[in-house]
Amino acid sequence: MSNKASPLVISAPEPRTLDLIFTPPQLARFRKRYRIVETTPEGVSELPTDVLAEARYIVGQPPITPQTLERLKALRCIFNVETNLINNMPYETLFARGIHVVTTGLVFAEPVAELGLAMALNLARGIVDADLAFRQGKELWGGDGNQTARLLSGSDVGIIGFGDLGRALNRLLTGFR
Repeated sequence: MSNKASPLVISAPEPRTLDLIFTPPQLARFRKRYRIVETTPEGVSELPTDVLAEARYIVGQPPITPQTLERLKALRCIFNVETNLINNMPYETLFARGIHVVTTGLVFAEPVAELGLAMALNLARGIVDADLAFRQGKELWGGDGNQTARLLSGSDVGIIGFGDLGRALNRLLTGFR
């Protein structure tokens, strides 16, 4: 396939970069298979009309006005690398045109849920404070060191929202009853 026949991708993934998103072999493959126009999120709307008209994919979550969307004639998918869907593009119009908006939510859900669980355990058990006290030779032993400690096991836990992250956290918490 000639380079001109390769699909055009607009890359504006701030605050991430393509080097952070892809491993080196994956990035090389991406660059070989697609023509990539790199810009800032704000720079997307300023790209030449012919570039916007030919762009099939966008990597990032740039602001897209209805006017810019009209110029994106070949757009098929926006790859949101942040997982959040901020209100900076006309989603209803995108969906009505059959343009997919996909996120990395499922990729990040389990690691973020584990971090959240780690923070909850730290708050319940005072792990960081106990470690600092130990390093300073001021640790408290036995009951004195556990006066404010709580068990996460058997506790009531509220999860606000039950998307990818909420479901991943719920799976982790089942082991704590």
